[in-house]
Amino acid sequence: MNFMKQNIKTIVIIGILVIATGTAITVSLMDTEDIITINLLNNAGVMIEADDTRIYIDPYGLPADYSEFPADAILITHDHGDHYDPSSIDIIKSDETEFYFPQIMRNQITEYSAIAVVPEDTFSINDFNIRCFYMYTIPVPGYGSSHPVENNYTSYIIEYNDFSIFHSGDSSNIDEYEQIAGEIDLVLLPLGPGCQTMTGLDVVAAIQQIEPSYFIPIHFSDEQKDIFIEDYKANVESCDCTFLDLDYFESFEI
Repeated sequence: MNFMKQNIKTIVIIGILVIATGTAITVSLMDTEDIITINLLNNAGVMIEADDTRIYIDPYGLPADYSEFPADAILITHDHGDHYDPSSIDIIKSDETEFYFPQIMRNQITEYSAIAVVPEDTFSINDFNIRCFYMYTIPVPGYGSSHPVENNYTSYIIEYNDFSIFHSGDSSNIDEYEQIAGEIDLVLLPLGPGCQTMTGLDVVAAIQQIEPSYFIPIHFSDEQKDIFIEDYKANVESCDCTFLDLDYFESFEI
């Protein structure tokens, strides 16, 4: 059920970074029976596949042919239009798809018969264990917060075979990250804009606090990512964290 499998050369006990041309770069070790595929989609969208299960987080701006990759579950972090995109959801949903939306999204929960979640909720999707975590942004003087803590928006920790993936949504670098320090293998953190997410040194500080082995940027423009790589990639790697430079619609296997 692996996405873009025609472009992936699977080598025993070796993970692969796949770019649009089909070229493979070996990056990590793991038994092929336990392979997890992380597909970076548009903006903060991610598709995670393993063991015939396909989970989407914040699918946005998907091409129509993604109907060939139906979702077992769709997880939404919050109701902003670049994270909750009904047109993309309708492309990948099936009669069996399960939906998990923050509790505050009452109308959308009714529309999709979704399960309402808040931070610290847990649930399972086949062999995946999911933990809802905190997602909010620090208020800016004169502006407030675009993601107020009281909204109980949710980021997600995805666990499969002792490997953990953290999708932070639009969160700032928040104090609650202390709770998951040393527990996360791969983090997906946004690169900006800073008034709505973390950015720059805030991203580095979050990585220092969470202590992951891998980092994949999400929620970026090409310019933002280029600037981050030039200014902060060395800081990330000084944390013993491998920086995985994926463009939108590229994949990483581990």
